[in-house]
Amino acid sequence: MKELIERAEVLIEALPFIQRFRGETFVIKYGGHAMESEELRSGFAQDLVLLELVGINPVVVHGGGPQINELAQRLGLKSSFVRGMRVTDAATMEAVEMALQRINKEIVARISHHGGRAVGLSGKDAGLLRARKMKMLVRDPDGHPSEVDIGLVGEITEVNPEVLRTLEQANFIPVVAPTGYGLDNQTYNINADVAAARIAAALKARKLILLTDVEGVKDAAGELISTLTAGRARRMIDSSEIVAGMIPKVECCIEALAAGVAKAHIFDGRVRHSILLETFTRSGIGTEVVADAEQGAARIGRSKAAAER
Repeated sequence: MKELIERAEVLIEALPFIQRFRGETFVIKYGGHAMESEELRSGFAQDLVLLELVGINPVVVHGGGPQINELAQRLGLKSSFVRGMRVTDAATMEAVEMALQRINKEIVARISHHGGRAVGLSGKDAGLLRARKMKMLVRDPDGHPSEVDIGLVGEITEVNPEVLRTLEQANFIPVVAPTGYGLDNQTYNINADVAAARIAAALKARKLILLTDVEGVKDAAGELISTLTAGRARRMIDSSEIVAGMIPKVECCIEALAAGVAKAHIFDGRVRHSILLETFTRSGIGTEVVADAEQGAARIGRSKAAAER
């Protein structure tokens, strides 16, 4: 009986968050090691189905870096990167689309297996993501900038979210592969974090969630930061406390907040059911990034609000 009561208490803890987020949209970037084991893939699909069943509208934007690398190697294509961006020639773009299409359909099938309804699409469908060729500037050791051609890598010029709203209204979970289409009739490879952030902004999502391969954002002492304001995040980037691959993720969060997204979250997708732990528990996991005006809404405040509800 004690164990049964404890299970009931877990549901009661989730209740105020279900009430708070019902009818809201969460945009979730899915990729990295969270994709690599059957247990994690199934857990991710179960999380999405549960979110949808309690009235939350999840939108998935997925990457596929390791799978693209594997396919490119099998095809004899060389993978190279500039500042974390894949140099994408025409042959590599074909491999990117092939890999992303396979991943997309696997995610859709797994959601269906767990009782949900999902539709796979790319940024090219219904003009969802319009893009143009990205101009990449790098600096030499003396600080002089020069432009580097990284091929068919795109920057988003426009997001047309009508197709996503239509799918949400019909209770389908959209699963988006991050490619876009340009006015030059060219397909472009788009960074999945950037695509998720721009889609979240266009939908005025309640949450932008970036699943990563690390616990979250940490300070100079290596301690996890539970709540991070946009202003502090900018200062940490400027002072090199935030470095390497975490910089573009945090920048995506800042841009999404500035465009009207309520909160952004960075946490470890290798933790099974991490989305549920972040959404439906008082303590949450990882790092939540909030606008400067929300500085007082730290985890302690969140816990208190949930307890008082």
